[in-house]
Amino acid sequence: MQKNILKLNAPIYSALKDYADENNIPFHMPGHKMGIGFPKNFAKNLPKFDITELPNMDNLHFPDSIIKEAQLLAAHAFNANKTFFLVNGATCGVHAAIMTTCEHGSKIIIGRDCHRSAIEGTILANAIPVYVNTEVDNFFGISTGVEPETLKTALEDNPDASAVFVTRPNYYGICSDMEKIVDITHSFGKILIVDEAHGAHLKFNKKLPISAIDAGADICVQSAHKTLPALTQGAYLHIKSDSVDIEKLEFYLRLLETTSPSYIIMASLDMARALMEYSGKQLLDNIIKKTDWIRQCIKDLEGIVPLGKECNISNGRSKTIDQTRLVLNSKNLGITGHAIAGILKEKYRIQVEMSDIYNIICICTVADKDKYFKELNRAIHNICCNFKKDRSQNNVIMLHFGNIDKYINVPMPSRKFNPCDVKNMKGRFVELKNSVGKISKDFIVPYPPGVPIICPGEIIFDEIIKYVSALIELGSTVNGVYKSGKIFLVDIIE
Repeated sequence: MQKNILKLNAPIYSALKDYADENNIPFHMPGHKMGIGFPKNFAKNLPKFDITELPNMDNLHFPDSIIKEAQLLAAHAFNANKTFFLVNGATCGVHAAIMTTCEHGSKIIIGRDCHRSAIEGTILANAIPVYVNTEVDNFFGISTGVEPETLKTALEDNPDASAVFVTRPNYYGICSDMEKIVDITHSFGKILIVDEAHGAHLKFNKKLPISAIDAGADICVQSAHKTLPALTQGAYLHIKSDSVDIEKLEFYLRLLETTSPSYIIMASLDMARALMEYSGKQLLDNIIKKTDWIRQCIKDLEGIVPLGKECNISNGRSKTIDQTRLVLNSKNLGITGHAIAGILKEKYRIQVEMSDIYNIICICTVADKDKYFKELNRAIHNICCNFKKDRSQNNVIMLHFGNIDKYINVPMPSRKFNPCDVKNMKGRFVELKNSVGKISKDFIVPYPPGVPIICPGEIIFDEIIKYVSALIELGSTVNGVYKSGKIFLVDIIE
């Protein structure tokens, strides 16, 4: 019977099996790397571990035995006062944190380089986001995070804000000065929420940037499945403050999370903590050694530029980098990051985490094998040699790069309505090219990394349209722009 079922039309199963059978080198999440990071018995017994709230198996929403113990162990390992296991991903934790700290109509200061889930949290909380612009590295074309001085100005201008929300590290591994951000936020008496989705591993090796909790953040949300050997949707929410209303937070977690939590995900969170607590330092030492080796091998290649241990931006400031994250820029080679990613997959069976116009991003975790790095180094050298032979073939791409370069520092859009007010307004679809001056009802988001260019309630202007159009033309996926070329706008009769 089971064999016959698998012969039927099951597109998701078929696609997953096909990908697994390709035996690609997985420089992508989840951090267990196709099961390599799991104990063999766990992978072997996975279906048997998929159970419900049976006797002696506790309850995630009201834990008093094994889940409670596992969360206490995690809190100790991550230096938190209290830790919650999340089975709906870090997004659920971000939503709950914002809803806990913001009353109806209250302000929350948010770094504009946030994931869309932060803005979604303000919609659910009926809160008003006050966006803080971030610095940009023009060569890599990426945000370098919130500057403490800019955050201080925002707090001075908005003394009635309830909380501050920052993202650190970002998708590219760039880390803002968390200790200064903590000091400034607390000096104004505000609660600091940190989206540390890409930094669950930072705690376990002192060679890496300090973790948000160790720096003194009040609430920290981590996607364990991104950088630790945990299953997708496995995340932690840590509390390190007496200022957070724990009962209110627990209420919102019960409201937002499934009532049928996955024991498999919870078990992977428990095992990831145990592994990192006891072996994390040594395992991360090895990964740092391998990523440093890759950067050293590639730094002298003509055309490929690795993001180093520090990121120096145009104003002379520097940011620390998560050394386990590999970011390789192909701008000088005259080929997009999307094209490099495609070649790596098709010719070398290397699947990177993501690509953008200029870069490829590899997520490296304690589950990666040493041979993966050797194969990546060989592939990048071969690609570089092949493309630098004839730069003329890339002239069209270089012209497009010029167009993109003009819009990297595009101004933040003006806001007509707060995101929470837009949700109940009528909408209509309009072609992107005809949307100047109109108000977006939806997010416009290059995905990944999931950082919005336009948020609900914001006014679309010409530079945004040109930027988004250039991104799409060069191969980026932009959520919120449909295949018809239309976007979803607030329907206002003019």
